[in-house]
Amino acid sequence: MGLFDGVNAATSGLTAQRLRMDVASSNMANADSTRGQLVDGEWEPYRRKMVTMSSNESNFSSHLQSAMGRNENTTKGGGVQVDGIVEDQSPFEQVHQPNHPDANEDGFVEKPNVDPLKETVDMMSASRSYEANITSMNASKNMMLKALEIGQGQ
Repeated sequence: MGLFDGVNAATSGLTAQRLRMDVASSNMANADSTRGQLVDGEWEPYRRKMVTMSSNESNFSSHLQSAMGRNENTTKGGGVQVDGIVEDQSPFEQVHQPNHPDANEDGFVEKPNVDPLKETVDMMSASRSYEANITSMNASKNMMLKALEIGQGQ
């Protein structure tokens, strides 16, 4: 494990959680948008978006090979990577509003599949995870500073 692996893992987490907050904010802002995108010549409501992530874990074998000098690739220590942003394919909510400009022949309007309560919880979770990553980064920084102090004492 390298000197900066803890900081790199925390930094990747900060980036991922910031993106989660951005996507949740966008979902909240578009919770009532009945015209999200044009599909086959007709407007479709805004679809909820979600961030997909995976871990950047490296296994013990790759660390061992690297330590023995058999692996020229440097191994990354932990962290996350954002795989992408996907749209939630759950059905739209049907609301009876016959006077709405986007109402169909039966007077129903398709509303976005965004639940503001769920988005609020996602934002709170991302915010707490962001704070945890900052704490982790500060702990790594403090350990590096202590190591420098020990090195100066000799």
